[in-house]
Amino acid sequence: MDLSGSDKVAELLCTKQCVYCGFDPTADSLHVGNLLAIVLMLHMQRMGHDVIAVIGDSTAQVGDPSGRLTERDKMAEDVIEKNVAGLRYNLETVFTNHATHFWKPSKPNKTLSPLRIVRNSEWYLGHDVIGFLGTVGRNFRLGKMMSRTSVQQRLNSSEGISLAEFSYQVFQAYDWLHLYDNYKCRFQIGGGDQLGNIDSGHDLIKKTRSDVAYGLLVPLITAESGDKYGKSSGNAVWLDPRKTSPYDFYQFFLRLKDAEAVQLLKLFLFADLRELDALIEAQMRTPEKRVAQKRLAEDLTLLVHGEKGLELAKRASAVLFGGDAAAEALQHLKEEELHLIFGDASFATLASEAGTTILDMAMKARLFPTMNDALRIITAGGLYINQCRVSTPDHVIVPGVHVLPSNYTLARVGKKNYYLIKWLV
Repeated sequence: MDLSGSDKVAELLCTKQCVYCGFDPTADSLHVGNLLAIVLMLHMQRMGHDVIAVIGDSTAQVGDPSGRLTERDKMAEDVIEKNVAGLRYNLETVFTNHATHFWKPSKPNKTLSPLRIVRNSEWYLGHDVIGFLGTVGRNFRLGKMMSRTSVQQRLNSSEGISLAEFSYQVFQAYDWLHLYDNYKCRFQIGGGDQLGNIDSGHDLIKKTRSDVAYGLLVPLITAESGDKYGKSSGNAVWLDPRKTSPYDFYQFFLRLKDAEAVQLLKLFLFADLRELDALIEAQMRTPEKRVAQKRLAEDLTLLVHGEKGLELAKRASAVLFGGDAAAEALQHLKEEELHLIFGDASFATLASEAGTTILDMAMKARLFPTMNDALRIITAGGLYINQCRVSTPDHVIVPGVHVLPSNYTLARVGKKNYYLIKWLV
């Protein structure tokens, strides 16, 4: 791909352009690994360009081999439809949150072009296999298709590569050609692992339309180990709050190592260079304050989950790590918020009966395997109720002390074993 004409790119981006990014619905949510491409889409929107998100409901049935060691399982149509709805919700939510919380126009009348979301089945439904191969397929040369890194990696593996996956680059290239013809879309955004597919689209537009198109590549977001964050790696941090809670999303960025946080600040923040330099300088001067991690956590949680999600994440953090203030913070959580924060906790429902002791509750809710274990651990101070240590097994449960306003009790055994207990009145 000819990316040497950076002056030409800069010149084009000074005028209104159309930019697109594709997302295959191979899961019912996008994840942190997709977020940088979305942020670049937002930057393009802020610059006044039209942005298109292509949900590849057709190409998802073909399967992209990029970055994969094995072929994806074939997906049922109803699963694809469910996934399309999830991705649409993710994209619309992020773009709405950006417009609400981050967009500060330089001029009063400057507005954002609306996000356009399309499905590539819209243009593939009219094609038959013979016609597609006879028109589009004749523009591709086998030698160049074979040379793609994603293809070579699979050809050299024991898994090999199917004809469907091998042809994926043709379909992604045609997506771009269709958008070029219908929206004059010259720019495609993609991760570094998409270079081969983007190159195919660039070549197709150049060959059939005698025009130049450009790929805008974003770096892959990787863990300290070098593994990328994503579905295939099994370490996805999802954008859907039902899959990764706002609290866990927030904590993901708070837990970043200093060097990672500084690097991601430069990539993710909607901030000018002066503000970025000040943040990085503050991080370097007092790393123990975790300025970079906190700013990333707040801004990206606000972008993905909105004001309510950020507030919930902060309250959850206060409950779990707030020290003396944790018990007070817990009092203000609603039932659904408790389940969002402690979604992995064991759950029990108990009848509210006068005279129930801490030991009674612990045994009925199965906090301990045996009575002896319960007595030993409680008297040693290993049980916490609503984040306050208790050590007297025969104390009676008192509403307002041991039972929250939501009619729940949060019990913790040791440092990490949480239990949610709902009291039936």
